Parts: sequence; C-alpha cells; structure tokens
Amino acid sequence: MGDSRTAGNVLAEVALPLPLFTTFSYRVADGLANAVVPGTRVVVPFRNRKEIGICVGFTEPTDTTRDYKPILEVPDAEPAIDASMLELCRWMASYYVAPLGVVLRCALPAALTGAAVPTPSQKTRRVAVIANELSSLMHRDRIFARTKQQRALFELLESLGGRSAVEHLLEQLSFSPSVLKGLVARNLVRVEDEVVARDPFASRPPIAGRRHHPTSDQQGVIDALTTGSPGEVFLLHGITGSGKTLVYIELLERVVRERGQTAIVLVPEIALTPQTVDRFRQVFGDAIAVLHSALSDGERYDAWLALRRGEKRIAVGARSAIFAPLSNLGAIIVDEEHESSYKQAEAPRYHAREVAIVRARNEGAVVVLGSATPSLESWTNAAAGKYRRLSLPERVGGGQLPGVEIVNMRRAPRRESQAPPDPFTLVVSDPLATALADRLTRSEQSILLLNRRGYASFVQCNQCGDVTTCPNCTISLTYHRTPERLVCHYCLYKEEPSTRCRRCAGDTLRRRGLGTQQVERLLTERYPSARVARMDVDTTTAKWAHADILDRVGRGEVDILLGTQMIAKGLDFPNVTLVGVIDADVGINLPDFRSSERCFQLLSQVAGRAGRGPKGGRVLIQTRVPNHHAVQCAVAHDYTRFVTEEMEGRREPVYPPVTRLANVVFSGLRENETQGLAARASERLRRAVASYGDQISVIGPAPCPIERVKARWRWHLLLKSTNPALLTRACRFLVERLDVPKDKSQLRIALDRDPVSLL
Repeated sequence: MGDSRTAGNVLAEVALPLPLFTTFSYRVADGLANAVVPGTRVVVPFRNRKEIGICVGFTEPTDTTRDYKPILEVPDAEPAIDASMLELCRWMASYYVAPLGVVLRCALPAALTGAAVPTPSQKTRRVAVIANELSSLMHRDRIFARTKQQRALFELLESLGGRSAVEHLLEQLSFSPSVLKGLVARNLVRVEDEVVARDPFASRPPIAGRRHHPTSDQQGVIDALTTGSPGEVFLLHGITGSGKTLVYIELLERVVRERGQTAIVLVPEIALTPQTVDRFRQVFGDAIAVLHSALSDGERYDAWLALRRGEKRIAVGARSAIFAPLSNLGAIIVDEEHESSYKQAEAPRYHAREVAIVRARNEGAVVVLGSATPSLESWTNAAAGKYRRLSLPERVGGGQLPGVEIVNMRRAPRRESQAPPDPFTLVVSDPLATALADRLTRSEQSILLLNRRGYASFVQCNQCGDVTTCPNCTISLTYHRTPERLVCHYCLYKEEPSTRCRRCAGDTLRRRGLGTQQVERLLTERYPSARVARMDVDTTTAKWAHADILDRVGRGEVDILLGTQMIAKGLDFPNVTLVGVIDADVGINLPDFRSSERCFQLLSQVAGRAGRGPKGGRVLIQTRVPNHHAVQCAVAHDYTRFVTEEMEGRREPVYPPVTRLANVVFSGLRENETQGLAARASERLRRAVASYGDQISVIGPAPCPIERVKARWRWHLLLKSTNPALLTRACRFLVERLDVPKDKSQLRIALDRDPVSLL
C-alpha cells in the first residue's frame, strides 16, 4: 500500500471531511493498535472534538518547536482507501475544486466515516390492505364519511401496492398513529412484522429463462470490447431493444470469468437496479453486490466488505458504485450514460461518467458508455476520436421500433355559453383513451408518462389570481391529494390546504396544472376494472418500493403503469404494447440550455418501452408544440438529426459541448448581501482573468432561475472556456482568494463544474 510510519518526528497529513481546502498535520503517537499508512482511517483531535479522517501521506515537521497533536486511534488493520482510489480522489478534488476530505468521505460507506454505524438485521412493521371491497366511490364516501384522514391513508396504501412500512407512513408521510389504529380497528388493514435482510437481493430468486445468443451486430460489438486497449472508452449507441444488456453480460463473462478480473456496472436510477441485478444474477449468481443509497448503512457496509475481500466481483448500482473497492478492475459499464442522475448534487459535485473514465484509465480497464440517446458531450467526443463509437442499429429478434404518433392538444378557446368539458378528455385525448381501452380488452399492458408528481401544479385564487407559494422558496406549492396537503418539492415544506385566499379572502380556489395523482384518479374513474399502479417519488420512498411495483408489472398484476421519468428507461416488459405521453411539453421550455436535449431523450426512451414482444407496440405523444424539433426527432427515432439541429443552438450563444462550463452559485439568507457577494466576486474574477483575453468568459452575475431555495437567496455567474486547466484556475481563485464575510447572512459559494442543469 505504501510506506508506514510509527512514532517519531514524522507527521501524518490527514484529510478531514470538512469544507476546508487543506490537510492537517498530526504526530504519529506511540502505542497505536495499527500502522499508519496512506489511506488509513485515523481518529484525531480537531478543535474540541474528535474527527475521523484519512491519512493521505507524510511530511517532516517544519517547526521543531511546535507541539503537534497526536493521532488518537487507528481503528483498522488495513487501509480503507487503496493507492488507486486515493489517486482518483485527488483528481476529483482538483478537477471539481472540492476539499480532499469531502471527496474521500464520499468514496466510503457511511459506517466508516463516523456519520453512522452499521445497523444489524432487524424486524420492521408493515401495513397491508385486507379490505378489497371498497372499489365503489359511493361505498367509500359512506365508509369514510367522518374519517377523512383514514380515507387518505387507505388510498395512499392502495397506491403503494397495498403494503408499506409503518415507519414510512408515520414519520415520512406524517400520518398519526391514531389514524392507522382506526383502520386496523375497522379491519381494513393489518399490521405485521417482517425481517429486513442484510443482503436485500438474497431472497429474490434469479429470473428463470434461457440464455440468448448474440446476433451478428452484438457479436461484433462484443469482440471490439473484449479486445479493447486498457483505459479505452467505447460509446455504445444502441437503439432501445437492441440488446445492450446482453452485450454487457457477454463482456463481463470474458472479464470476470475468463480473465479473473472485476467489474462495475452503473445504472442511473434506483428504480432500474432490481431488474438489472436480476438479469446479471441469472448469469453470475452471488458474485454481484449492490451499492446504492437505498441500502441501509449496514447493508452497504456488508456489500463494501464483500467487494473488498473479493467475495463479490461485480458491483452494480447508482453513481456512488463507482467507488466500489475492487482490485484488478477490468471493465466499467455506464448504462444510460446520458442520464443527469449520474451528477452529484452536493459537494463534491462529480459526474460518475467522468469519474469512471478517469478510474478506468488509471487502472487499465475498458469503459462502455451505453445509450440509445447519448449525451451531446459523449457524441462529440466520439466524433473527435476520443471515444470509439460502436453501434447496434436493429432491435433483437427482428423487432421494429414502435410507431410514434403525435396528438395535438391545442384547443380553441371555450366560449362562455359552452358547457365545461369532461376533465378526462382535457387530460387524455380520444385516440389515447381508445388505445387504452383496446389494450384492456386484449389483456395487454400500457405505460403512461407524466413527468410531474402531485395532483395539481399549484392552487390559484379565482378572484385576485394569487398563487399559493412556499415561504422558503420562490416556487409555487404543489397540491397533493393523498395525503391532502400543499408541498414544496424543493424544501419539502408542507401546509394544509386553505378554503380561502390568504391575500383577498376569496372563497374560490382553483387547482391548476396536472400531476400523476390526478391522472391516476381520472384513470380509475374512467376504467374501474383496470389495475393502475403509480410510480413516482411519492409512491417509491419506502424501501424497495421500486422493485415491488416493477415485480407486479412483470407478473401481469398491473394493466396501466403511470409514472414520472423513472419509468422511461431500462424497463423491458414484452406485454407492454402501448406507451402514452400525457404531456410532452413538461420541461421543454425551461430556462436551461439542456431542456430540449432532456425532452428528446425522455420521449425517445419512454417510446422504447413499447413493442418489446411479438405483439408490437404503439406510442402516442400528446403535445401543444408538435413542430418542436425535439418532438419531431423523437417521433422519427432520428437521433442524428436531433444532434445536428441541437448543436446549432449550442454554438451561438456558446454552450457545452462546444465549450466547458462552470456554474458558480452564491447564496445567503439576505438578498442584498448575496447580490453584493456575487457582484464583488464577478468583478474580481474579471480582473484576474483579463490577461487571458477571450480564452475564458465570465457571464453574470444574475439571479438563479429559482431565486430562493430553502430560505436562501441565490445568484450565480457562469465561467466558459475551452481550456479545462484555465477553468480550474478560475474556480480555485474564487475559493481561495474571495473573502466571504462571516455574518448573519451565512453567505456561501458553491462551484459546479460541468453542470447538467442551471436551474
């Protein structure tokens, strides 16, 4: 691992998980239980407390008269961070301009950072619906006439698939125990104990099925990947249904079984992990460990140990799985590489795709970036020869991409003499309604996408026009029906809905906009016999709720799967013959340079969920902007045309991938002080980079698109440069040279290198 030091004059340099761009020197004391080497966890005194840090090297004391504090404890016999991981973390700290200690903490499970301790296997209490006769709305109105909260809880349980953890209902969803006890007393639900396994996939039997043989296109890709040079990056552009997962499996067969190496498979959403793990477990059995944020600290620690000991040789998970403690790494696969969820939202704001490329280069592994709709950055890198592009242009088994149709939802203004339209027809067009009914008749399944959760986007007074907004954020509150409340989706502030306007006391409040809860209600009323499952943040916050819903779909227990973007990628259900996009315009005109790209990717990905089996498929996209190039290219399944048209908009004004970008966000509790800090920073930065001419641009400052979040005012400026090193120097200048007042405004600076969004 490196040199070890014992007691003497030598000092250990320790990186602490603090927002400080420096390491701290500590004396290696006598009598420590284990040796101190680079990568070792150490317990050290810091101010008036103890901190767990990582030894990153050694130095000689420069001041022989100074009394350096000693290392108090070395808890582990082996280093937690090996040499290659330490090198990777140093690169991340430099590139993303983040404290090394914060990066190292990100690379370790919480059980090793002092933030938490592993939890043992334990029992959890779950609630299950046992009354199935409440299908009639009139019956429900009578049963729950005086118990509004009981009805809300009962209907929420139904939307969660009929089961949920008691802790989840009481703590995260804010229901009182008395409401639950009332349902139990009325014999509508039951509460039962369930053991939580430390290996969450141990009880999931591998999918039964025959192994498919690669097509000629797939075999050509597999041969290229298995003969790739160490550190080589491949961009695998395969249309939806072209069998990219089989390519991944065949590559891992060569890497893990034939060569005896290890591998990492990254997936963008926790929702995709269960299905992906099942496919890999069919081939590799218990050689797979799962790493993602839905695991308990104990589960994650167990998986981390199994990987480090070599008991597991393949790590599958979301972005943090890139730090899996594997040696002799042979391959890193980044599935759906275009997904924005690979970008960390908090410091260190790393992108797992870029970290994967650097780690593979350091350790001699090949990288596979797979997508049906690659990011413009990856496509440009492949065109420039930095990546090697491979293609899977056909669906496996001779299947065809589903036909995609546009439904124009523009309507003529309604005259006052006209009767109000049916709410269902305002949401679901006649062609989509007919197609849904047809699938129900044929016992086929449908997927409906609406990338907006809640019941209504906002509540507005019909008399003065006032919109109920969050007191902490400059954003409207979203109306949720189950449980009924107004919620801010940024700071999670909640309040009870009012019957009167808080501005003019008017008594006519209208719910505007559309969310998944409202669509679910309209569907169940229009198709009472249909089994509808809703999959969004509200129904999947309970542990493994994603897997439960998808398992029900796979078993044919769901007729219509309604959800947000988490249902748009990676799912493979042969009986899904219809995909409907309720509102394709959500997010298409946001003040963000990537909004069109995200819209195209989302529409293309969700369209690919249809027609996976021999029955074929059909896609209907409802939109009010049918001529938008993102919509038109998605309808034609034409990625190349989209790239050509979108790149024109990235050249003037210039945005990635034509240039590199850093977003610098200034925040504080007071608006004037925050604006002042942003103005001073931009002025100082302009003077500092003036000698570089047009090699770097400073844009701003300006208010962020959402000016206030979690009671903090936000201003930002953009740095643009084609020179990565120059961009790094400019970011470091802001961190190291700018004086941030320590006052009641609590001013802060956040650097986001290569941002995926400016919102």
